[in-house]
Amino acid sequence: MTPAALSLWAGFAIGLVFGAVGQRTGFCLTRAMHGLWITGDSNKLRAFALALAVAILCSQALDAAGLIDLRRSIYLASGFSWLSVPLGGIVFGYGMIMANGCGARALVLLGQGNLRAFVVLLCLGIAAYASLTGIIAPLRTWLAALTSTDFSPVPPTLPAVALGQTPPAGLRLSLAVALSAALAAYALASPTFRASARDLAGGLIIGALVPAGWLATGVLGADDFEPVPLASLTFIAPIGETIQYLMLATGMPLRFGVTAVAGTFLGALIAALASGSARLESFSSPQRMLRSMAGGVLMGVGGALALGCSIGQGLSGLSTLAIGSLLAAAGIFTGASLALRGPLRLPQI
Repeated sequence: MTPAALSLWAGFAIGLVFGAVGQRTGFCLTRAMHGLWITGDSNKLRAFALALAVAILCSQALDAAGLIDLRRSIYLASGFSWLSVPLGGIVFGYGMIMANGCGARALVLLGQGNLRAFVVLLCLGIAAYASLTGIIAPLRTWLAALTSTDFSPVPPTLPAVALGQTPPAGLRLSLAVALSAALAAYALASPTFRASARDLAGGLIIGALVPAGWLATGVLGADDFEPVPLASLTFIAPIGETIQYLMLATGMPLRFGVTAVAGTFLGALIAALASGSARLESFSSPQRMLRSMAGGVLMGVGGALALGCSIGQGLSGLSTLAIGSLLAAAGIFTGASLALRGPLRLPQI
């Protein structure tokens, strides 16, 4: 089996686990934000923090050991737009609340029979590709070029800011350990969270899938002639690419992101059927459908601007300690907060 094929199968396996775990544990940033601002239940937010702790620690350890080179990821490009990345995060976060879940969560919900998620995914994928290569792409590239900052030759990372431009691997790993310990301490400080086996498992397993993605593309996909691009879990461009692949399979190559999307849907479907929780659901009103469609569009456009989603930037991107990912994640949290509280709060329908 070629390295590319190995990487594809690994992506499918990672997606299977992500979908099954997401379905059984309810791991979701949207639910975490609802808990933070509406219900007061912090378990989902603590699960996300624990996942991020695992993702950072393991990813940075793999990089320090020389097994992967995170500088090859899109998150550590030499420059990024100081405007479009956080702005895209805000748009994505607002759309995430409108649609009642991010792209990854929509795949999981579709797997368990939620037809609302199908509409969200269609709108998200089409809007994402319209922004990446379609009619909105010229505006996106113009905005990025107008506001981009070049940090070459040193990638813009937290270690570079905190420790100097070229900190040794040991210092970078020490910073990663400290950050991971702080996130894990926050997550485990709650007795309610510690007593929730589902939330604990969700955080630990999904966090571990991020470095698994780096290994799948950076190690299994290593090839001297046609190396697989270094990537991990992300769901904006891959959802659009999956829709395109379904229509043009004979004319385009299969990629890691597409197999991860397929695995996520199938993993959620298997878990829902096995647990007896699969059931068909649809929209309760035309207004609810319009809101879900608008949320999907905002997530597609915002995710393209931010170069990722709540998983792509919020976990995979932050595991590289990239400054751009930090800005994108802050934008996502801001957009979600605006949709849940304050003058821009979405009305109940």
